[in-house]
Amino acid sequence: MAQPTPPKLVLDDFIAGALAHTPAELHPFFESFKALYTRKLWHQLTSKLFEFFDHPLSQGFRERVFELFVRDFEGKINQLRLAEMGVKVARAIEQPKSATFLSSLLARIDGATAPEAHVILLTAIAQVKLLFNDQQAAKKDIDAAGALMEALDSVENGVNAAYYRVAADYWKTKKDYAAFYKNSLLYLACVDLEKDMSADERRERAHHLSLAALLADTIHNFGELLQHPILDALEGSKHAWLRKLLYTFNEGSIGKYEALVPLFSSEADLKENERFLRQKICLMALIESAFRRQGNNRTMSFQTIAEETHLDIEAVEFLVMKALSLKLIKGSIDEVDQKVLVTWVQPRVLSREQIGGLANRIGEWVDRLNNVEGRIAPEVLGQAA
Repeated sequence: MAQPTPPKLVLDDFIAGALAHTPAELHPFFESFKALYTRKLWHQLTSKLFEFFDHPLSQGFRERVFELFVRDFEGKINQLRLAEMGVKVARAIEQPKSATFLSSLLARIDGATAPEAHVILLTAIAQVKLLFNDQQAAKKDIDAAGALMEALDSVENGVNAAYYRVAADYWKTKKDYAAFYKNSLLYLACVDLEKDMSADERRERAHHLSLAALLADTIHNFGELLQHPILDALEGSKHAWLRKLLYTFNEGSIGKYEALVPLFSSEADLKENERFLRQKICLMALIESAFRRQGNNRTMSFQTIAEETHLDIEAVEFLVMKALSLKLIKGSIDEVDQKVLVTWVQPRVLSREQIGGLANRIGEWVDRLNNVEGRIAPEVLGQAA
């Protein structure tokens, strides 16, 4: 369908009208617009327009400036920058009209020559659809954006960020914790936390990431999240205890976990999944118990595992089989003697206490090596003489 033709720009009339209806603080922008447009300095004009659209006082004037001014020369400027500009304008337009505005801009940009611009606009449109709970339509736009990205050799950080953000938000609505966790971390890898996210956004993202790490049935290694500065946003908030809970799981500490369980009442998802979380902390306790043992002493009795995990001995075999199936450990089960041989433990980020324990074991190993050397060296030297 053909797009409506924008009104023919009469520059002096546009500038005069803008100066008459906007705050004095914005007037220098319009004077610059006129000078740069007249000289056809499209790159510099684009930069000045970004400054304008980022100015808090411009919010009520963004759509008008875009439709009456930018549309006159939109084919002459970088199409990705045009799409990014359009997203900024759309944020100042009430919904769902913003989706219509973005769709109109999408139709005017050639996807073959500016695929990244299409990704930016498709993800912005999907974001609006998610706000109106139209998950199916949003997923269609997200998939289309993903297909465009896969065909590109390289993608700008801002484009990646837009895609992973809306993908994470989609999986959040579906309560697919693992997919939300993965896409959120990819999103965070593309942005500057201080520059690109407000304090409230950082706090909300850290909150939901923490819940996803805990509730995802395939995530038992929180290392990337525990090392990420996004968790600093939880400090001083009502969700600060979630960071402690993450470290508790990472350490496999049943005692610390039980002390935090009463706080689950403030998080409906944790309260609802308390049985699952109990099994998950038991798995982490099993991993930690195996990790603490010397390499030549990785055989554990069912009784020992029951004590370490606070489980009945009848539940131990199922727990070990679960750990083996999830590839958290490798080894074998002796059902007759009720023993488990662990040959490998999934690597993960260690706490200070765990690092201290590892250092002690390395020290003991060095001492044993020195003892062996002390016994063997005199015999070797004697034979050599």
